[in-house]
Amino acid sequence: MRLSIVILNWNTKDYLRKFLPGLIESVQGADAGVIVADNGSTDGSVSMLEEEFPSVRVLPFKENHGFTGGYNKAFDIIYEELRPEYFLLINSDIEVVPGWLQPLIAHMDAHPQCGACSPKLLSWYDRGSFEYAGAAGGFMDKFGYTFCRGRLMKEVERDEGQYDGVKDVFWASGAFLMVRSSVFKELGGLDERYFAHFEEIDLCWRMQVRGLRVSVVPQSVAYHLGGGTLPNDSPWKLKLNYRNTLLTLENNLADTYAPYEGQEKAVRHARKTICIRMMMDALSAAVYLLSGKPSYFRSVLDAHKEFRRMRTGPAVHNGTQKAYVPLYPHWIIPRAMFCRKKMIETIHNL
Repeated sequence: MRLSIVILNWNTKDYLRKFLPGLIESVQGADAGVIVADNGSTDGSVSMLEEEFPSVRVLPFKENHGFTGGYNKAFDIIYEELRPEYFLLINSDIEVVPGWLQPLIAHMDAHPQCGACSPKLLSWYDRGSFEYAGAAGGFMDKFGYTFCRGRLMKEVERDEGQYDGVKDVFWASGAFLMVRSSVFKELGGLDERYFAHFEEIDLCWRMQVRGLRVSVVPQSVAYHLGGGTLPNDSPWKLKLNYRNTLLTLENNLADTYAPYEGQEKAVRHARKTICIRMMMDALSAAVYLLSGKPSYFRSVLDAHKEFRRMRTGPAVHNGTQKAYVPLYPHWIIPRAMFCRKKMIETIHNL
């Protein structure tokens, strides 16, 4: 089997029932298999799959290992048994369209230095607009704030063909991500400290500092419903995003700076950047408190507390490669707020 398509499910039985038939039909005749790894669901997902989708292999886990642990466990089992060349992470709330598979496979086959690729992600609710979380690939500024081709802050663009060329990006969405299985194994998979959220950005960044590329292939298209497991306004999700952003900076900044500055200076620079980001987070927490959102204020405080407990300190692990797509050299937030038009034009040209 060349491709193992793995949906990590946690209590999304209705999404599986809705979107699995189209996925299964779309890979008929391809050297690919569909697998659902169930993260201890309690909604009857496993029995439904066994009854209604007997062709789909189910890996039932007894507990919820999170996005990171669940995919790592599934990959270990699949890699040991099947040795697929490619491994596809796909959310249960994704609708694929006919012809999505071949452009991704062709791109990976033609570009051995590509560690991962993703399709163009559009909104399931508004099919002419980009999807908020992944859109047409993402970038990151020097303080760890992310933005996408097709989405700046909370403003989502209409898809008018402006991102229809294949493009190397800083990160691609874990909602629909094809990864070279040998690379996933070499990197040790996803960082399980994250549990969920931001883990794909860390994975893509670790690929880049090892000389690999991450690409968006817009000839492949999918529609993402979004928020299938956790709503966007969840204080817990907010905590994970703040905490895991800091872990991602710690994992990768020193490696990113090292080719330009040397190891010792790179580590010092990484520490300084993380300190500045934590001060920015403190300002965000104050804004949440003053705007009557005490649960969000506590989320930021809890995120920093957990980061301090989990952190290992910046280090140079493999700092000899320059990333194909560098960090955006400015702080994105004020530019997005006060120079929105110019910033969107800049994103078009990145």
